[in-house]
Amino acid sequence: MSFGELVENYAEEPLTRQIILSLLKDYKRPNDKIGELVKEGLLTTIKKGLYVPGPKSKTKKPEAFLIANHLWGPSYVSLETALSYHGLIPERVYEISSVTVKASKTVNTKVGRFTYRQASLPYYFFGLESIKLTPRQVVLMASPEKALCDKIVMTSGVHLRSIVQVRSFLIDDLRIDIDRLRALDIDGIDSWIEAAPKASSLKMLTKTLSEL
Repeated sequence: MSFGELVENYAEEPLTRQIILSLLKDYKRPNDKIGELVKEGLLTTIKKGLYVPGPKSKTKKPEAFLIANHLWGPSYVSLETALSYHGLIPERVYEISSVTVKASKTVNTKVGRFTYRQASLPYYFFGLESIKLTPRQVVLMASPEKALCDKIVMTSGVHLRSIVQVRSFLIDDLRIDIDRLRALDIDGIDSWIEAAPKASSLKMLTKTLSEL
């Protein structure tokens, strides 16, 4: 059985080195074979020890959101990426933005650019959702409310002290439709404010949302 046939069992998954070595267990020099597969375009290296099917592979590749979860973790997709996915901001986002408990970093790969911003505990754990992209791909992502809070918390210089300021930030800067804002779960945000950075800004956010 060829490598392409073997790897079909892991379609839509990021491939760890352990998985690939298990598929190549009959080879005397599996590490050399991995190098050959990369050169042949059947594998693409994301980082040391993590791969996806290459451009010449017929195996279905994982979505960028799932790669982001595996590339630097624990982490969840958030900020502009999640805001765009949930339909809050009109822009299409090409860079995948995530939040992690580890150090902030940016990773440039052959399949895209991934950025990670650090969040403190326990704030990190609030407002997370498991999003089913395909029957085989489930990613950890911020809810619309958490993605918005992350944007406020992690944007340098943003300190929301009045309703006018909040409205300007949400409607003018982020260009979020007011009907989408009215649909947000204010109680959900209220439940984690006390443990959040920029708590006063988030309190002003919920006050503004309640008056829309």
